[in-house]
Amino acid sequence: MAQTEFVHLHNHTEYSLLDGACRISDIIRTAKEADMPAVAITDHGNVFGALEFYQEAKKKGIKAIIGCELYVAPSSRFDKTPQEKPYHLVVLAKNETGYKNLIELVSMAYIEGFYYKPRVDRELLNQYHDGLIALSACIQGEVAACLIANQMDKAKRVASEFKDIFGSENFYIELQYHGLSDEKKSVPELAKLAKQLDIPIVATNDCHYISKDDSSAHEVMLAIQTGKTVDDPGRFRFGSDEFHFRSLDEMQALFADYPKSISNTLEVNEKCQFEFEADKILIPDYQTPDGLDADSYIELLSREGLNRHYSSITPEIEDRLQYELGIIKKTGFAPFFLFAMDIVNFARSKSIRVGPGRGSAAGSLVAYTIGITNIDPLKHGLVFERFLNLERITPPDFDLDFDAQRRGEVVSHIMEKFGNEKVAQIITFNRMTARAVIRDVGRALGMPLDEVDSIAKLIPKELSITLDKAIESVPELQTMMQDQDKARLFKIAKSLEGMARNASVHAAGVVVFSDKASKFVPLFRTSNDEIVVQYDKMILEKIGVNKFDILGLDALSMIDNVLNLIEKNHNIRIDLDNLPLDDKATYDILCEARTLGIFQLGGQGMVDLLLRLQPRTFEDLIPIVSLYRPGPIESGMLDEYVGRKQGTIPIEYMHPILEPILKDTYGTIIYQEQVMKIGREIAGFTLGQADILRRAMGKKIMSELEKQRVPFLDGAKAKGISPEIANFIFDQLIPFAGYGFNQSHTTAYALITYQTAYLKAHFPIEFMAAGMTNEKENTSEVVRYVKECQKMGIELLPPDINESYTDFSVSGNRIRFGLSAVKNVGVNAVEAIVSAREKNGNFTSLFDFCEKIDSKVVNRKCIESLIKCGAFDSCGGGHRAQLLEAIDMAMECGQKAQKDKEVGQVSLFDAFDCFAEKSYELPNVPKMSDNELL
Repeated sequence: MAQTEFVHLHNHTEYSLLDGACRISDIIRTAKEADMPAVAITDHGNVFGALEFYQEAKKKGIKAIIGCELYVAPSSRFDKTPQEKPYHLVVLAKNETGYKNLIELVSMAYIEGFYYKPRVDRELLNQYHDGLIALSACIQGEVAACLIANQMDKAKRVASEFKDIFGSENFYIELQYHGLSDEKKSVPELAKLAKQLDIPIVATNDCHYISKDDSSAHEVMLAIQTGKTVDDPGRFRFGSDEFHFRSLDEMQALFADYPKSISNTLEVNEKCQFEFEADKILIPDYQTPDGLDADSYIELLSREGLNRHYSSITPEIEDRLQYELGIIKKTGFAPFFLFAMDIVNFARSKSIRVGPGRGSAAGSLVAYTIGITNIDPLKHGLVFERFLNLERITPPDFDLDFDAQRRGEVVSHIMEKFGNEKVAQIITFNRMTARAVIRDVGRALGMPLDEVDSIAKLIPKELSITLDKAIESVPELQTMMQDQDKARLFKIAKSLEGMARNASVHAAGVVVFSDKASKFVPLFRTSNDEIVVQYDKMILEKIGVNKFDILGLDALSMIDNVLNLIEKNHNIRIDLDNLPLDDKATYDILCEARTLGIFQLGGQGMVDLLLRLQPRTFEDLIPIVSLYRPGPIESGMLDEYVGRKQGTIPIEYMHPILEPILKDTYGTIIYQEQVMKIGREIAGFTLGQADILRRAMGKKIMSELEKQRVPFLDGAKAKGISPEIANFIFDQLIPFAGYGFNQSHTTAYALITYQTAYLKAHFPIEFMAAGMTNEKENTSEVVRYVKECQKMGIELLPPDINESYTDFSVSGNRIRFGLSAVKNVGVNAVEAIVSAREKNGNFTSLFDFCEKIDSKVVNRKCIESLIKCGAFDSCGGGHRAQLLEAIDMAMECGQKAQKDKEVGQVSLFDAFDCFAEKSYELPNVPKMSDNELL
C-alpha cells in the first residue's frame, strides 16, 4: 500500500503534562494505520517522551521525528515579570547536531529561563539553531499572535528573524485550523505573509488527543490541571473538539486552498533524519593519580584490599581477582567501580553508615577489596557474572545503601566532587493510577467528594491494578456501571488511566557525566531547584547512560542510633563489620521470633517462618528472606524447603552433579545464581552464558527459552548426560528461575538482619529506643514497640520538658519518650525547647516555660499537646486540666516578658514575678479522668 502523502508534525503526548491526552503507543499505532511514513512528537517545553516515542516508532516500522514546542520569552529569558507571556515555537531535529541543540535548548529553558514555563529566548535560539527545523506554531506563536493583533509589520519582522536564525530552508510558517475565530483570521494572513517573505508553509493539527471522541476526556484533563470542574464557566478550555489526530482526507479538505502546506510535510520529513545511536555506553572520566589509568589504579587498589582482607592469597583468590579485573578491563568499566568507591569512601569518612552491599554487586571480589561492599563473595559462593559478564555487556549497576537521614549529604558530595554541571538526578513520573484517576476525574466532574472517595476505596490495593481488573473482581463496581453518572466517571477515568500526572525526582538515581550533562541528556529543574535528567531510568539505559542508585535505608539510620546510644550509655563502640556470625544469643531471639525492629523480619509471615525454620547459622538465615515472597509461597517451594530442612520430606537431587550446588538449600533451587551454576555444570556453559540462560528463563518467553534449550542439550550430551535427563532438568529450572532470588543481594541484606538481631539481643534497651525513634511518625508502630517493651520488662518514661530530647533516649534501664513523638510537636519546636533548657536551666512551671520559649515556634497547639501527654507533670504546680485552662494566660505573660526584654524595659513583673505559679491562682477545674489521661 502506498504511503499517505502527509505527516503530522505537531503532536502532544501525555508528557505535555495534564495537557496532552495521547498515549505514545496510540499515536504511533494511529499513524501506522494511516500509512504515514513518519510522525513527530512536540510536547510543551520538554522531551520527556522523546526516546520512548522513538523506540515505539522503531518497533512499528515508522519514523519518529523528535521535536518540542518551545516557549519563547518575548525579550530575555532572564526577565521574569508577569507581563512576559511566552510565545510558542516548534522545533524538530534534522540530525545529531539538531538533537544536541534541542536538548541544550530545553535544558537551558528549565535551568535559566523558567518562569511558570520553561523559556528560551532569541539569544539561545541563535546559539543552538544548527540542525533544527522551526515551525511558527499555533495561534500562540509569535507570528500568528502579531497578525491576530493586527501588528502586520511586527509579524513580518518576527518571521524574518526566525528565517534568519534557522535559515531559509529550515523555517516554515505553520497553518492550523480547529474552527477557532482567531485561526479563521490568521490562516489566510499567515499564507499571505509566507508568500511575501518567500517562507514555505506547512499544515499541522495541534493534536492533543487521538480521536474526536476523546475531546471530553481531554476537557476533564484540563480541569484536573487547573483544579477546576468542567462546569466552571471560567475554566481554561480549548474552544473546539478538533484537536485530534486528523486523517489525510480531513487535512486536505481543510487546506484545499493551500495544497503545498500538505506536501511540505513530506519535505520536512525528508529533512529530518535523526536516529538515536544504538549500543553506545557513556563512561564518565574518573580522575586517577598521575601516571595511572583507571584499569591500573583499580588493580592497585584491589591488591591493597586483598592483603587487608586475606591473611594468605590462595590460587583461588588470585585467579578470581585476575578474572574480574580482566572483564572490567575488557569492558572499560573501571571508572564506574572507582566512582562507587569514591562515594562510599566519602560516606565512611563522614561517619555516614553504609550498607554491606546491595544487588548483584555483592558478588564482586573487586568491589569487596576496594571497599564498595563488605561481603566476601568467595566465602559465600557468590557469582561475579550475575553482576558483570562479557556475554551481556551492560554497565555495572551499583546500588548503594546509606543512612536514610544522611543520604542528602552523599548526593551533595557527588555534586560538589564531580561538578554540579556534570551530575544530575533522574526524573520519575507520578501517574494517574486506578484509585488516583477516579479521584481526579470525580473532582473534575463535580461529583461529591465523599462519593468519589467511597468509589475509589472499592478498588483493591494491589500493585498495578487497573480499572478493568477492579471492575472484573469487585461486584459493587460492576453494579455501579448501571448508573449513568458513574459509568461516565469510569469511561473517562479509563481514558486517562496510567498517564503521567506530574514529574518528580527518582528516590535514588544519580548520573555522572564526563562533561556538562546537557551535552548528553536533556535536563529539568524541579520546584526544589534539583537538576534532573528528563528521561527516566529505563530510558536512560537505552542510550547508554548508567546510574548510581544512592538509596536511603531506614535500618541503617536505626543501627547508627543504636550504636550512638550504646556508646553514650556504656562507653563502648560496637564494630558491626567484625561481629562473630555464630552468636548464640542472636540466634536465640531469631528462633523465638522476637523480631520487632529486626531488619526484614518484622512481619507476621516472617515470624511464622522463623518458628518453623529455627535458624542457627548465618547460612540458615540467608534463604529466609528469599523464601518469603509470593512466587516461592504460591508454588509450594517454601513448604518444600521447610519440609526438607525439618526432615519430613526427603532430600532429592535431579542429578548427582547438582548436589554440591544445591546442598546448602536441601536440594531446592532458591537463588538465580544456582540456575547459573547448574547451566555451567550440566551444559558446560560459562557463567556468562549461564546468565543469559537465567535471564531467558526469568522472562518466560517461549521463543527465548527454546533458543537456550538447544545449546543446553548439546552441552549436556558432551558431558555424557542423556537428552531425557537434560530436558527434564531444563524444564524443572524454568519455574524456579522465574522467582529465584539474587543470592548476592540476599546475603548482603541477611548481614544487616543479623546485625540488627545482634544489637537487639545484647543491647535491648538501646535497640528499642532507637526503634521507636525510627518509627516516631507512625503511631501504630510506636504502640507495637511499647507493648514489646512491656513484654521485655523495659520501663517507659513519659515525655518530659526537662528530661526528653528530640528522639527516644535511654535513662539508666528505662526509655524516655522523645518530644518529637508527641503529636503536633514538630522538630523546630523540640529544638527550641531543648536549646532554651540547655541555655537557661530546667523549666520550673508552665509560666516559666512560656517566658523562655518563642511562641512563634512553640505555639498554643504544641503546648496543649505537651500538657496532655504529661510533659509538664514533673514541674508540679497544678494538674493537667488546670494547666490547659491556664495556657492563654501563660502565653500572654510570656510574650509580654519577652517583649519587655527586647526593649530593655524593667517592669513591675520583675518585682512581683507573675510567672511563678504561686502568684497566679490556677483555675479550679476537676482533674482529668484516667481515660482522658490515656
